[in-house]
Amino acid sequence: MSEFIKTSVDERGIATVLIDRNDRRNAMSFDMLRAFIDAVGRLGADPSVRVLVVTGGDQGSFCAGTDLSDLDSVPGKDRGLRGTAQESGKWWPLLKCPKPVIGAIDGPAVGMGAEYTSQCDVRIATSRARFAWNFVHRGLVPDTGAGTWLLPRLLGPQKALQLLYSGDFLSAEEAYAIGYVSELVEPENLMAVAYAEAAKYLRGSPFAVTRIKQLVYEGLEKSAADHMAAHTVALKDCFGSNDHHEGVRSFLEKRAPRFTGT
Repeated sequence: MSEFIKTSVDERGIATVLIDRNDRRNAMSFDMLRAFIDAVGRLGADPSVRVLVVTGGDQGSFCAGTDLSDLDSVPGKDRGLRGTAQESGKWWPLLKCPKPVIGAIDGPAVGMGAEYTSQCDVRIATSRARFAWNFVHRGLVPDTGAGTWLLPRLLGPQKALQLLYSGDFLSAEEAYAIGYVSELVEPENLMAVAYAEAAKYLRGSPFAVTRIKQLVYEGLEKSAADHMAAHTVALKDCFGSNDHHEGVRSFLEKRAPRFTGT
């Protein structure tokens, strides 16, 4: 595990993934990227973890993207990819994580940093946040593939292409106005608001939440008929789950549910 990728899990099951390389504005080296992907995968597979919050350690910076000194150390024609097209967890670790993922974004999220904000399920940002998919300035397409697949679905093709063609920054205010960011807060309140949002998700069934996330993202690429086929399987699984039984019993008994995720 890289010393710059730090994780913690509180007693409620809310995990924090901290990108903490202050001297480089949290730019990702190759080692950091591997550690980040591994950390998200490990937390996603941990049954005690219910929600992930991803944030940057440097006050005023989320992630400045890939460390270009790492890129420069290996000629482009000799540089391998982080995985095959089928290894989606290496490209989209946050989207493929079976738990809800909240991005707590303070300051610039550039390049890969912007890509990872797109992969979060919910984005909460400070007034200092800015987003730039500036890959065209480096002769690249968006490096995780989220910019060309997920961003148009979040913002619409016209706005996504405007950002991708120009590499311009999207301000916090505009990101909030167009719905890319769900909430805009002052920097000193960011983590408290992110954890309060995460706490809301703890009230629901983990068994159901995992299937909801899967249905939503996989549904973006399916026909309605294929989506409904997957939906009926998920609904049948939910009917047979301990969480569904507990949800019904707790309502009838007028008490808070005690879900187990099974």
